[in-house]
Amino acid sequence: MDCNEQNSQDESPETFTCPKILKTTTDIYQDISEELRLDEKSAELSAESVEKTVRLQKEKAERGDSQATFLLGQLHYEEGRYTEAEMIFDSIRDQDPRALYQLAVIYYDGLGTKEDLSKAIEYMRKVALWDSPEVGCIRYAALYNLGRAYLEGFGVQTSSTEAERLWLLAADDGNPNASVKAQSALGMFYCRPETLNLRKAFLWHSDACGNGSLESQGALGVMYLFGHGVQRDPEAALFCLKEAAERGNVYAQGHLTACYYHRKLYSRAAALGESVCKYEDISALARHTDCLEEYIRKGISIAMFYYARCLQLGRGILQNRETAQRYFTQAAEIDPVMCKELQMDIVYDRI
Repeated sequence: MDCNEQNSQDESPETFTCPKILKTTTDIYQDISEELRLDEKSAELSAESVEKTVRLQKEKAERGDSQATFLLGQLHYEEGRYTEAEMIFDSIRDQDPRALYQLAVIYYDGLGTKEDLSKAIEYMRKVALWDSPEVGCIRYAALYNLGRAYLEGFGVQTSSTEAERLWLLAADDGNPNASVKAQSALGMFYCRPETLNLRKAFLWHSDACGNGSLESQGALGVMYLFGHGVQRDPEAALFCLKEAAERGNVYAQGHLTACYYHRKLYSRAAALGESVCKYEDISALARHTDCLEEYIRKGISIAMFYYARCLQLGRGILQNRETAQRYFTQAAEIDPVMCKELQMDIVYDRI
């Protein structure tokens, strides 16, 4: 049984923010690395060999072979040679929507060039409106990123209504081949106080979870735990939280630590809490799990708080009040609001 069959997905109604980094086609086209298939020798091309390859690929592009040119540009991008990548992508941007998309990313984040939000949005919008079958799933990715731009006001006037419209197009009624990140983002969107609709949030997190979203799998667990948008179901919540925690969702790990504690499974709570307390690089965790940093911080704060409580009271671990106080302090520094609620016992008082 998977989490979607349990109908379990995440998030309590809290505001979220998105980092300003757009997804590149490296994440969208999983076959690019296979197409490049560089052996060890070719991976160590000299600068002279690269230039020769660029010239040869340009000749192919002039004969109508834009695929080889795009792959060369992608190689430069992955190697951090953004100036070369920009040049190559720009040469085929009118023929290849992937190249246009990558240019949007380069201009949006100022990679190897001056940041140009207006040009980035223009290019991303062109990809979203590209009218030919060759655009494929890149169109969904462009729609998703445009939605993020409108939600956060990056390069455009902030508009929750436009963000919602674009994400609904990107999510495509839960189509597994559409933007799963848009499906998960809609789940988060409907948890915001300004756009609150927990039933919609639950349904979108369910779709995203069924399509593989780790973020939404943890969110469903929390929604089941507290009865947000769905009938409260502690067993379904525990199932989803365990699944998501095992896959690396730190927010789920935090809530699972709390669940163990309140079920008086103190040894489990202490062991899981201690492991979460060892996390240091939140940005790296976000990149690795594709989860929002805000919720990673919340997960660490929750786990740290309950680990501290285990240490304070000697539950499931040898009592150490001095260490407990240190972790209480760290938990409050990571997420003061969450920690205050935990101290007041108003988060888990109904589970």
